[in-house]
Amino acid sequence: MVYAIAQLNQMSQSEFTESLAKIFEDSPWVAEKTWSKRPFKDVNSLHQAMVETVEESALSDKLNLICAHPDLATKTKMAEASVKEQAGVGLDRLTLEEYNHFQQLNQAYKDKFAFPFIVAVKNHTKESILEAFEQRLENSLETEREQALIEIAKIARFRLLDLIPTSA
Repeated sequence: MVYAIAQLNQMSQSEFTESLAKIFEDSPWVAEKTWSKRPFKDVNSLHQAMVETVEESALSDKLNLICAHPDLATKTKMAEASVKEQAGVGLDRLTLEEYNHFQQLNQAYKDKFAFPFIVAVKNHTKESILEAFEQRLENSLETEREQALIEIAKIARFRLLDLIPTSA
């Protein structure tokens, strides 16, 4: 389904939440809480309002949002949008060696930070994701928590642009 901003601005809270529930991975609460910030001028103002909703939320909600994201290059069940995004950079077609490398990095990252590595894969190649993994493993917990939220905001923007054409 594709929406115009005007349509979203006219929706009830439940319709709005349902329409935008998948923008933030398994976290429809972001859309639900953003509804009260209507009307939105355009997709950019909607995105900014959703990001502000996350920024204003409790640390526990932020951590739940981060933890809702799947590991990269995993074979576990994940949201349809995540499947498409990861397939777009070839993470569904790794060699056994590449797959094992990703799994080792996923585990090392989770062991250190207690949440999954998150990157807006549309901005990357398989190689640049691996490079980011290696670099970010050197960061502090606070830095990585902030970086995860930055990456989640980028992912949400891509998802919004797929749902709301900028000409709408």
